[in-house]
Formats: sequence, structure tokens, C-alpha cells
Amino acid sequence: MNLFLQRIVERTVRIGNLSITGPSGTTRHFGDGDGEKVHLVIHTHQAERAIMLHPSLALPEMYMEQQIDFAEGDVLSFLHLIYRNIGISWIDSGWGKLLNTMRLKARPLQQWNTERRSKRNVERHYDLSGELYKLFLDDDMQYSCAYYERPDMTLEEAQLAKKRHIAAKLKIKPGQTVLDIGSGWGGLGLYIARTFETDVLGVTLSTEQHQVSTDRAHAEGLESSVHFELRDYRDLTERFDRIVSVGMFEHVGVNHYKTYFDKCAQLLKPDGVMLLHTIGRVGPPTTTNAFIRKHIFPGGYIPALSEVMPHIERSGLMVTDVEILRLHYAETLKAWRERFMAKREQVKAIYDERFCRMWEFYLAGSEASFRWQDLVNFQIQLTRRNDVLPMTRDYIGKCEKAIALHEMGHSTVEPAATPPEKAAPAAKAGAKASGKPRRRKVTGKD
Repeated sequence: MNLFLQRIVERTVRIGNLSITGPSGTTRHFGDGDGEKVHLVIHTHQAERAIMLHPSLALPEMYMEQQIDFAEGDVLSFLHLIYRNIGISWIDSGWGKLLNTMRLKARPLQQWNTERRSKRNVERHYDLSGELYKLFLDDDMQYSCAYYERPDMTLEEAQLAKKRHIAAKLKIKPGQTVLDIGSGWGGLGLYIARTFETDVLGVTLSTEQHQVSTDRAHAEGLESSVHFELRDYRDLTERFDRIVSVGMFEHVGVNHYKTYFDKCAQLLKPDGVMLLHTIGRVGPPTTTNAFIRKHIFPGGYIPALSEVMPHIERSGLMVTDVEILRLHYAETLKAWRERFMAKREQVKAIYDERFCRMWEFYLAGSEASFRWQDLVNFQIQLTRRNDVLPMTRDYIGKCEKAIALHEMGHSTVEPAATPPEKAAPAAKAGAKASGKPRRRKVTGKD
């Protein structure tokens, strides 16, 4: 084993049970022997040198190229062992602070996401085969953090709960116009139109996603209520009652936060409500992981809250609610990873072994970052006036319960609406004559 790499590993791994076999066949042991055993096999001297010089990029790349393997354990258990040793953030070390400062200087160039470059970045990830995503996503093709109200929820249940949670925060009313920025495969837009009888416009830069979402709207007979366009949000001029953006802000880039929030402020009506759902970090600003930037999400960046708030304040929008979803994405990614691995041979038939290994590292690395590092999800609710929403957030839970009843096909009432005993006589008589309760559309009123 390369002596310099050996010294680096010795200084890094003080706890845990790590073995590394080098190209010569010699095996070294690191850590105190506690916990699950992880045995990394490095097949080539090239891999040794690359890992020594740039571990965050070289480890996944060498794994992709089959120059390293795990004889015991896997990518996730290896990353858990490393994160146990380096703590929640490598930036806390002296070397980490110096390296982070150098990388921050290059960040503006890495995230210069013009309209043309943004479309090219989106194509790299979201215009992959639709069959790939169907293998591991839920039935509604939700490719963002689910909401686990209970730990025993299935992925499908948690993704439905996510849509319900977002819709409740938007406090949608029938007949309103809703903009979905980064509409993906259309699931959220279709859900909102179907549940609240609204007019929804979804915009995306992915040709593949646009085609799928448009086909879904036609298949459900919702084409008059939901319209999806292959369009950059910066080109929009219409104004909307509600704006929602889920899993898109990570692709905006720090250079364009001002443009993003200024545009949202222009598009949102004076009494409108916006909900931004994005991955974030609880640590200080940093840079995108080299492997993720190069192979998975070019141009992408996960912000600290301190980087987002100043642009919101200057845009004329006001923050009315912030919720931090902590381990929800770790559980979502766990479900995706397990489904991906169960269908690995089918993925390999669509692409190849290198692609499978790349996505193994991507899914496991992402789960590890949410489970043991500083990544979370922010849900930021925004308005233009401070009297648009109720003074307390109790309405969110009430609306969620009403929507859930509606989804089950039960008769529902508006949360805290007119008590039944004060209902109009005609309505009560109609319900009595039919022998069935009247079905009412969920509106989100408190």
C-alpha cells in the first residue's frame, strides 16, 4: 500500500474497523476494531495515487472504473465509518478551512447557470431514460424528499404525505392559478389540480419530463386544468396566486439567487403564497462535492440558509414560515437505493456496469450526507403581505387532515368551517334525503 496514502488513512481513521488491501496484496488495518467491518480492495497503483491526491472525487471514480471494490461492507458502510471519524463537517479542520476557502473562490464559475447552460445541465441528469427512474421512484415519479409522518410509512405513502404537506402550506383555494417551477414528471401539479380544482402551469427544462408530464395530464383528462411547458422560469410574465418549487432551487446557483427571488416576487400576486422546498445545509457555505458536480448534477449547489435569506429580504418577499426536514431525505434515499439495487440488473441492461456503480455511489453518498453530515431540507413559505395567512400555523395540520380524508374518498369539510349545526337548511335536507353526506372540495381555509 502506498506509504503516503497509508499515513493519511492512519490520521483519519481512529475509530471503526477498516481494512485496506493494496495492489501488492498486502492488507493494512485501521481504527479501533469497533463496529461493522469494512474491507476496501484497491486493485491498481493508479487508484492509490488518485485517492491520495483527491479522495472525494477519486474514490467514486475509481469505484466506477472497477479499480477499487469492497470485499466486506459497501459504499454506505464505508462512508459511515469515514464520517464517524471526521465529524459532521470536514471544514472544521484547519486543512478543511483552507481548502474550502480556495474552492469558494472558484464557485461563481462553477455555478454560472445561464439559460442555455441550465438546460444543458438539466439534460445531463433529468433526460436520462425514463425507464431508469421508474425502476426506483414511487408510482407518481416524485424525485424529491418525501415526508415521513410515521417511521413505518412506505415510500408511496411518504411521497403522498409530502404533496399533502406542501399543499396545506400553500393554503390553496379552488379557481386559483398555481405555478410549479421545476415541475418534474408532473406529479405535484397534477395532484394540486385534481385536489383543489385549480389552474396549474408547470415549467421544466427537461424534454423527457415535459413529455411525460404532458402525457399524464392528457391521460387523466386534466389537460384543461394543468399545462406543462418546456420553459425557463426567467421567461415568465404571468402572475399567479400560488407558486411552488420543489427540488429545483438546488440547480439555480448562488450567482442567480437574486434573479430567482426577484422573479418570484414579480410573478406572485399581492395576496399570493409561495412554498420553496429545497435541499439545504445546516453548516456554513461551502462548495459542491466534486463527484456530484462532475458526474451527477453539474451546476448544482446546496445552500446554507444564510445564503438564501438576504436575497429573499431584498426581493420584497417576506418569510412567513420555515421548517427544517432533517432525516426525511435520508429515509427517502434509503428507499431509492434499496429499490435501485434490487433492480440493478435492469439498470445495467439500460446503461452499463459503470453507470450502475456511479449511481450506487451517488445514492449511498447522498443518503450518508443526510444521515451523518449537515444536509437537510428547507421548506420556506413566502408571501408579499403579512396578513395573507393565519396568525398561527394550526391551519396546516387541519388542512392536511381534510385533504387526507378527501384522498380516501370520504366526505370532507373545510377545516374549522361552518359547524354542521349551522349549515344551511337546504344543504342539511339534501344530505338527509340522499342518505349520504355531501362531498365538499378541500380548500385549505382555516
